[in-house]
Amino acid sequence: MDDLNFNPAPKGYLFDMDGLLLDTERVGLQAFLTVCEGYGIARVEAEPFFLSLIGGSQKVNAAKAEAYLAGRADVMRFGAEWNAQKQALMQADVPLRPYVREVIEGLSASGMRMAVVTSTLRDAAQHELKRAAILQHFVAVIAGDEVTANKPDPAPYLQGAAALGLDPKDCAAFEDSDTGITAAMRAGCRAVQIPDLRPDVPLPDLGQMVARNLKEAVAMVSPVFARGFD
Repeated sequence: MDDLNFNPAPKGYLFDMDGLLLDTERVGLQAFLTVCEGYGIARVEAEPFFLSLIGGSQKVNAAKAEAYLAGRADVMRFGAEWNAQKQALMQADVPLRPYVREVIEGLSASGMRMAVVTSTLRDAAQHELKRAAILQHFVAVIAGDEVTANKPDPAPYLQGAAALGLDPKDCAAFEDSDTGITAAMRAGCRAVQIPDLRPDVPLPDLGQMVARNLKEAVAMVSPVFARGFD
């Protein structure tokens, strides 16, 4: 971790989970396509729909799924099959995105305060982070069923900073989705977007930094904090 050259300028670190820490978006896509195939829904149609769900809250995505599957499948049955397929694919382990273990363990060893800010429900988030063997490094997990409003509202990141006992402006935030990065920027965090699976459209121009992976992103934020806010 020496090459990360950590600077203590950010007082706290806030991380999205799916697609940022955990490589679960790809697993979810694979499972979704498998279930769709059983209902006669072609990949060329199913994949863009799945990508439209990334970063959404459970409530928003459930409404989208109900409309998408209307007349083709029972949404509850489809959801159960999708979840079962996803869990089967993660039976051996919960995959991490590149450099995640190295970065999280390095920050933890340096005494940094960290929290997860996710749209996933608490029980599922806790379970997956625990199975990935990184849950112990976080002071708090702010889940989608514990906030006053979901991303892109700033509420999840405001609550994440509060859980660390910090002002959002003293926190660095890391997101993959457009919805998530919007929430982090609105909260006043210094935020970095690390695109994962996403539609082929430009990133939103919110003043966020953009990195290729989490290691690059964490190294990027310290000089920004050292310069102070413009």
